[in-house]
Amino acid sequence: MTKMAVFYYSSTGANYKMAQWTEEALKQAGADVKLVKIPETAPEEAIAQNPAWKDHYENTKDVPEAQVEDLEWADGFIFSLPTRFGNVPAQVKQFMDQAGGLWMQGKLANKVVSAMTTAQNAHGGQEQTIMHFYTSMFHWGAIIASPGYTDDSIFASGGNPYGTSAQVDGEGNLQDDVEQAVKHQAKRTFEITQKISQ
Repeated sequence: MTKMAVFYYSSTGANYKMAQWTEEALKQAGADVKLVKIPETAPEEAIAQNPAWKDHYENTKDVPEAQVEDLEWADGFIFSLPTRFGNVPAQVKQFMDQAGGLWMQGKLANKVVSAMTTAQNAHGGQEQTIMHFYTSMFHWGAIIASPGYTDDSIFASGGNPYGTSAQVDGEGNLQDDVEQAVKHQAKRTFEITQKISQ
């Protein structure tokens, strides 16, 4: 069975919601799925200053934390992450930096990967964030599975061919209807992973 890992980092919940839709679509497609959260590294004092962040942090304590071994386990993976100044969050970068051992052993090569993201405004660096993320994937030797314009849901959700992107409010609520685009991206990534991992 093709193994898919869904990695997410979310401070207020939007990327968690997208990761849950991803998990749902992958399971429906027949994948062996693991949904894990990238560990929070922000100090609790910072989290406590934002009620939405604090609530999400408390409400997802039962979600398993991502381990570097999950990257080796999976045939393909999908990352759902917010943008931070047009780049990946520090939490995601720290997690990726821990994969150096797997990279040196060639264990990240030929893994299929796709990414999706959110920001608080329509032009808040979503495309740039995904492209920065994919730059690291090129170094890993991973195979990028972008959604492109392979389904009408891409156009309905803003038309980002690199990966589904959405606008969120300060409370972590999605402002765009991206559920179908997320699920299409998940299924497309799974189909490509099946072909590559045979």
